Amino acid sequence: MGIGAPDPAPHIMSTSDIHTPVLLERCIELLAPALTRPGAVVIDATEGMGGHSEGLLERFDGLRLIGLDRDTDALRLAGERLARFGDRVTLVHAVYDDIADAAASAGAPRVDGILFDLGVSSLQLDEADRGFAYAQDAPLDMRMDQTQGITAAEVVATYGEGDLRRIFERYGEEKLAGRYARAIIAARGAAPILRSGQLVDILVAATPVAVQREGRGHPAKRVFQALRIEVNAELSVLERALPAALGLLRVGGRIAVMSYQSLEDRLVKREFAEAAASTAPAGLPVELPEHAPRFRLLTKGAELASDEERARNPRATPVRLRAAERIAEAV
Repeated sequence: MGIGAPDPAPHIMSTSDIHTPVLLERCIELLAPALTRPGAVVIDATEGMGGHSEGLLERFDGLRLIGLDRDTDALRLAGERLARFGDRVTLVHAVYDDIADAAASAGAPRVDGILFDLGVSSLQLDEADRGFAYAQDAPLDMRMDQTQGITAAEVVATYGEGDLRRIFERYGEEKLAGRYARAIIAARGAAPILRSGQLVDILVAATPVAVQREGRGHPAKRVFQALRIEVNAELSVLERALPAALGLLRVGGRIAVMSYQSLEDRLVKREFAEAAASTAPAGLPVELPEHAPRFRLLTKGAELASDEERARNPRATPVRLRAAERIAEAV
């Protein structure tokens, strides 16, 4: 097993703490027809703690898996969980827009299945010192890869009011973006904002009582989402990763993507729709091969978790699942 990641800090949880993977059976069902081929290869582009990968490896005896994650702690846990599968597993420390290079380095220039489980992981939410959760006071970090990059505290300390407002509006779809940006600028002039608890207090104080009574969720929810997306460049990474992933699939190969907020889902919907559409000019009597769709959609719109799964695993509540199959090579 190749694990391109350093040893993590000793405080990280063990595999006994791992949460139930979202929509596991449905993801396996959608990918299954592509994974029965002898020597089939699947990429888990968001390895996390290995729950989906474990389910796939258990179900398909000859399957080889390449798992990517930017979080070195998650890779350590996944390595523990998947160790029993030996050399059928290759784990790579990489962001998923590097999916093509990671696959090529692992000896798989074309693959049969790809799975994305987007957003923040259970590990990142549950490790209080990562700063992702507004309900827990922690250093304001929010980096999925703690070995590099700018922290949320640095964003809050250095971005101007206009830039803060922009990311709160764009990535958090926050109606009070301007008000919150002004409050942060004022507060940081008095003292550095280094912890999530400080930021939560600032946002709550800046939220009108009438808005808090509306029941639109915690005042910090959308701002924290926006900061996390900015820190990890999640949308720009996804914009690069989706076409790269589609290009890796052989004919008959399948891809499944789980999104947890509307901005991600819109990108997935658009990319899949374009891949599954004919490019033939309107009025052309015969569709030429170069204009034929390369993919077909496997889901009608975005599929949701069942009521039973939501009750059993609340983190499945916002999930939106889309899947597609390659039906032709690009001409």
